[in-house]
Amino acid sequence: MHDAEELSARLAAIASPQRLRILAELAEQPLHVSELARRVGMSRALLYMHLTRLEESGFIAGRLELGPDGRALKFFEPVPFALNVDLAAVVAAVRLSVPAPPKSSTPPKTSPPPKRSTTS
Repeated sequence: MHDAEELSARLAAIASPQRLRILAELAEQPLHVSELARRVGMSRALLYMHLTRLEESGFIAGRLELGPDGRALKFFEPVPFALNVDLAAVVAAVRLSVPAPPKSSTPPKTSPPPKRSTTS
């Protein structure tokens, strides 16, 4: 189970149309960065930013392989995951994150209304 910070970070990692598209492309097959950049139509620098976020959040994994010409190619593939985000999951995450305030039987104190000036 995730606390609120972890759940929020995981949701933020995929809360991007570009990252969802990257996940969809990788779901078909593992791809090296250059091929993935061509398929999603973005620069490798921008793609690496998205890939790093997805990898740090546990949605994808990267590995190095040698290409036919002897150069190292970085391949990425999805990591199976399931996110269940319903009201119960949100409540549970918040409860894991924040200690419940002590319950008090005394009503909260209120300030008296401000006094009016009597000068005319």
